[in-house]
Amino acid sequence: MTTYRRVAALKTPAALAEHLAQIGVDLPFDEHVQTGADAPLAQPYRLPGGSIVGNRCAILPMEGWDGTLDGRPSELTLRRWRRFGASGAKLIWGGEAAAVRHDGRANPNQLLVNEATLGELAALRQALVAEHEAQWASSDLLIGLQLTHSGRFARPNGVKLEPAILYHHPWLDRKFGIPADYPLMSDGEIARLVDDFATAGRLAQRAGFAFVDVKHCHGYLGHEFLSAVERPGRYGGSFENRTRFLREAVAAIRAAAAGLMIGVRLSAFDFMPFRPGPDGVGEPDWPDVGATLAVARGDEGGRKARPYPYAFGGDGTGLGIDLREPRATLDLLVELGIPLVCITGGSPYYNPHIQRPAIFPPSDGYKPPEDPLIGVARQIAVTAQLKAHRPELLVLGSALSYLQEWLPNVAQAVVRQGMADFVGLGRMALSYPDMIADVLAGRPLQRKRICRTFSDCTTAPRKGLVSGCYPLDEYYRERPEARYLHPVPSQSNRID
Repeated sequence: MTTYRRVAALKTPAALAEHLAQIGVDLPFDEHVQTGADAPLAQPYRLPGGSIVGNRCAILPMEGWDGTLDGRPSELTLRRWRRFGASGAKLIWGGEAAAVRHDGRANPNQLLVNEATLGELAALRQALVAEHEAQWASSDLLIGLQLTHSGRFARPNGVKLEPAILYHHPWLDRKFGIPADYPLMSDGEIARLVDDFATAGRLAQRAGFAFVDVKHCHGYLGHEFLSAVERPGRYGGSFENRTRFLREAVAAIRAAAAGLMIGVRLSAFDFMPFRPGPDGVGEPDWPDVGATLAVARGDEGGRKARPYPYAFGGDGTGLGIDLREPRATLDLLVELGIPLVCITGGSPYYNPHIQRPAIFPPSDGYKPPEDPLIGVARQIAVTAQLKAHRPELLVLGSALSYLQEWLPNVAQAVVRQGMADFVGLGRMALSYPDMIADVLAGRPLQRKRICRTFSDCTTAPRKGLVSGCYPLDEYYRERPEARYLHPVPSQSNRID
């Protein structure tokens, strides 16, 4: 098994550059991180209409699996959002996913958007703002709420999947035990879901959010629409049909909540599912369905069939990227007057190494099949290509946490070179949300708080526990859940 060199061991820019050359990766990198008013990360961003976002740093949606059973935020949720407010980031992209109805929850403790939870969602947002203003004496924030239905990964009542699917996916159906006769969502059910998104948008606006994210990423239902190439009817097949839900949801939200901005978090590329190989390293999950698919597409005579048509932004092989449809999606966003897009890739449920590069896998994952820096570079490159295609969009990039100490250097270079307008903190915001504040002020990084991608923030919810940084955040390390996770790194995982 290949052993990848850890980022924490790359202690100088020269050492990092040498390692990147060895693995054939090109990353944007500024050796010196600027501070002060002229720093690239400190620059304000002017939105269409004239409002200002105070700098180029963002917090990505980070779920805690810690709401109440009826969808309200808990004290843990409130603590996390207050930390987001204190972070110094001026763009809060969605905060975390909030389901538009109960059966769309990814877990029984996911937030819900409805009349009953409205007051507490408003209070949650206001707590973030108050913390930010107490620390920063300014309110040039842009705060959104991510709206979701979890689709085939819905678990609204416990650990058991209660999926809503748009088509039968041979790989994922097999992987997650969905029988061949399991019913698909009907067009009528989709129409009702559009109404639910509209209602959630109206409530989010009443709660004070400046925008909503109509989530189209990570294998959830919005993302599944984009890959529904084999679904018949109005919502499948052609690109126009596969984006119909997005168009209808946007129109319905605008009719219900005039003036509310809309954004989309987009998995702009995807790969086929991976599984642990004999040595635990991830490998493509090739079930014995290739021949069946070929026959179904009339390939008996030897014509070459596409082996994996289900990856939006994929090249048909299951392992490559083709950005023609993602570019067309950004064209559609511009046509619809949507100014905000956050770029990500893949899914945490079936190919997490491309979605959240990490050296230590979660409990249901696999050891990385590539140096995680390759995954970081892949997402940066895809984001840059899409930004170049539609420069008028506000583009937020993801997947930087694995960079660890070098995150500020790469983030600054990304923004300075126009590869994205904003850079987001995901897992890093759980262990070290005020990394942004330290970087903007020119303070030394607090190494003991830097996310090392131990993946306990994912392993915890896989075990039905609240998510948080158990290894590095003392608050979570002292919680009773910690004893189930063995979160303190072993000697072999120790970071010096």
